[in-house]
Amino acid sequence: MHAVFGWECAVCAAKVDLLEPMPWRCPNSSPTDRHHVLQMLQTGDASVVSPGPMESTNPFARFDHRLAWAARAAARGMTSAARAALVAELDEAVRAVDGVGFVTTPFERSSELSDRLGFSSDGGVWVKDETGGVGGSQKARHLFGILLHLRSLELLGELDERPPLAIASCGNAALAAATLAKAADWPIDVYVPTWMSDGFGRRLDALGATIHRCERRDDDPPGDPAMFRFREAVDAGAVPFTVQGPENALCLDGGRTIGWELAEQIVAPTGPGELAAVYVQVGGGAFASCLGAGLVESGRRPMLMAVQAAGCAPLDRAWRMAATPTSDWSEVMAPWPDPTSLADGILDDETYDWIGVLDAIRATGGDTVVASESNIERAHEVALDAGFDASPTGTAGLAGLLEHRASADPWLGGPNTRVAVVMSGVTR
Repeated sequence: MHAVFGWECAVCAAKVDLLEPMPWRCPNSSPTDRHHVLQMLQTGDASVVSPGPMESTNPFARFDHRLAWAARAAARGMTSAARAALVAELDEAVRAVDGVGFVTTPFERSSELSDRLGFSSDGGVWVKDETGGVGGSQKARHLFGILLHLRSLELLGELDERPPLAIASCGNAALAAATLAKAADWPIDVYVPTWMSDGFGRRLDALGATIHRCERRDDDPPGDPAMFRFREAVDAGAVPFTVQGPENALCLDGGRTIGWELAEQIVAPTGPGELAAVYVQVGGGAFASCLGAGLVESGRRPMLMAVQAAGCAPLDRAWRMAATPTSDWSEVMAPWPDPTSLADGILDDETYDWIGVLDAIRATGGDTVVASESNIERAHEVALDAGFDASPTGTAGLAGLLEHRASADPWLGGPNTRVAVVMSGVTR
């Protein structure tokens, strides 16, 4: 039995049947009202944590029974053996392109960070290290579920021609998307700002992506021209191969694997047993939303600390304003003016998946954290010194911990506290 049995919009409560072949967006989402996001309807089975021997190190094989794409494929008659074969086939293709596949990523206590931040041997900083993952970040987890769904449609005879994949990004998400597209031999269009570096463009070229540099048009409203061109492509039939839940809800499926995986690692013999908090950076919000959901669904509820930079903190503002997650989106989640930070990967002027992040914060008793630019910079330096090859964006969760370590809150100052951070992306 699979945990997921359908979809429901968190804003308007519109329902989408599990068998819908392309459940990208809420049916009430439109060019004039994109403030909708589908969330998975699940049975109580997903709340049971089952630590123990890991039958597979591939999270998409291990957590097949919890994933939406697998539930849909099973309902259409695809056997567990066929699903496992599909995961293995695509994973092997990804390894051929990237050199690594989808595996359980490390979660260990960092003695260097623990000592540097003043923790005792009973407490400390535990690090979930995603820098060795596919594409050098956690982004591919969000996208692999979409790719598995698309390939299952082909195998089930429900997709005769391959529409192009589309994404608006010039960072880790674009690299992950292009890597997976090349592995599946699927055409992909990447919409980027005009200021994207030539070096990054060459990396996308090498992966076979078609790059579209997007200049602002006279009739464009305020916002990102690359996102506007991406949405036009989707409206013309492209698949939104993106890490933003309102654009493709299936990205919130595979992303949860990191939370389920972490929940098992917390209680494993080599784990901390329990955590007071997990610090994770927030840009568009899908990562924090999925990490938090995965932990909550597994019955592990360390406080989720959602970290943004002082130069771009729309989620923190929404958290202070919103009485409920479905408060007026346009009023609560207004675009942040002039985003700026060394952690440029979290400079989304809007936290697209803010509802899911706030759900996780509420469920865990967590909070938002606004890290000063000095702590953003210091976190990167400290992480590099501790041996983590992570970018300033990838170390932004640590910046939130540094921010809290300077506070007077007793639990935050206690040397026996056990906390976790995620190193989410490799240095480029």
